[in-house]
Amino acid sequence: MGRKPTKAADPALSTPPSPQREIRRAQVDMNFENQSLLVPLFGQFDANLVQIENRLGVFISARGDTLHLEGPEDSVARAREVLQSLYDRLAEGQDLDSGAIESVIAMSNEPVLEGIVNADKNGPPIMIRTRRKTIVPRSKMQATYMRQLAREDVIFALGPAGTGKTYVAVAQAVSQLITGSVQRLILSRPAVEAGEKLGFLPGDMKDKVDPYLRPLYDALFDCMPPEQVERRIASGEIEIAPIAFMRGRTLADAFVILDEAQNTTKEQMKMFLTRFGQNSRMVVCGDPKQVDIPGGDRMSGLADAVGRLEGVEGIGTTRFSVADVVRHPIVGRIVEAYEGPNA
Repeated sequence: MGRKPTKAADPALSTPPSPQREIRRAQVDMNFENQSLLVPLFGQFDANLVQIENRLGVFISARGDTLHLEGPEDSVARAREVLQSLYDRLAEGQDLDSGAIESVIAMSNEPVLEGIVNADKNGPPIMIRTRRKTIVPRSKMQATYMRQLAREDVIFALGPAGTGKTYVAVAQAVSQLITGSVQRLILSRPAVEAGEKLGFLPGDMKDKVDPYLRPLYDALFDCMPPEQVERRIASGEIEIAPIAFMRGRTLADAFVILDEAQNTTKEQMKMFLTRFGQNSRMVVCGDPKQVDIPGGDRMSGLADAVGRLEGVEGIGTTRFSVADVVRHPIVGRIVEAYEGPNA
């Protein structure tokens, strides 16, 4: 294999050369002990290596179990770190896809990559284990979020779509349900249409509200086998319901997640937060910039609650940005375009 990068490196990821100094180039060889991992590491038709080349502006060639890296010194160092991190993930039994590679590339720009994966250099890895997969942080802010999910009673997760706010919360909830740390998993969101009128929906109450709750089902099915999800829903261990169904209840021994919280009113948010019971954990997820409350002049309950409660003991707040988007890279660029100076 011997290719040149097919397009210019992303200026946001490559280290720009200083006009006062000459760019120092480097060459590095990497060897990998377990050759059975090289096929998934390289990707089909070396797609993973091409992705790293294009993003970091380096040249990579493979000879047997050896990779040869050439390019600017800083970029080669980052590419080596990325490849080693990807190899370590494969050795731990994790899968690789373009999103995982993208997140590792982005995380390699942090001063200390090891500090993102581990709570400290000698501490255990930050991860969430579920029936179907093991979730590890895909950005520095996700690592902070995972620590808060394990520590705080109430967590506000704020930020744009694609940052993993709800997905990681559902994974943590499923993990605690499986281990018996909580007895119930309650997922909720306001039944507010995103800028469109759906009109009359046929069926019983479940049929009417399920379309609004579909994203929560999707996250559940990704963390547990579908038959277990259905069985636990039937038994009441997992409940998925609109926020209106929370009134008058005390949610004890439960992991409670409120999604799309920016579309709650102040009254709804107060009602929801005061449902908190013994041995419970509550996560409130939302994007303050995507409020769809009917009328347009009502203050979001999410913004009001964060303003009142941030800094209160037992309550944590994680703020994601466009840099933390872990879906396809184009999603981050779309979010950035909509939130930029011309938004």
